[in-house]
Amino acid sequence: MMIGLGGFLGSTSRYLIYIYLQKKFIPDFPLGTFAVNILGCFFLGLLFSYSEKEGVLSEGWRLFFAVGFCGSFTTFSTFALENVRLQMDQQWPIFFLYTGLSIFLGFTAAYLGMIVAK
Repeated sequence: MMIGLGGFLGSTSRYLIYIYLQKKFIPDFPLGTFAVNILGCFFLGLLFSYSEKEGVLSEGWRLFFAVGFCGSFTTFSTFALENVRLQMDQQWPIFFLYTGLSIFLGFTAAYLGMIVAK
């Protein structure tokens, strides 16, 4: 139940952020998916580092946040589909920018989350 509730909250949050960013900013760049994936990486790094350091979360709450919320908040499948569409449309600069920044900033955000928690 904890994972299901976290999943509901994460996927709903992802959808709302995606819709807001995609309509408000750059329509050709998949900013909504990019933003939620980077935020999710940061939050997961922060959560696990803080939880291990302080021991404040039970296993159930870690599953709620990590598997439920972050697992449904971030999305690799949408990331992959958007990249395939960019390739099919031959939007190579956006494809390389999106893929490169997503990987680099995803790792960086997870690391920064861990540093902030310490």
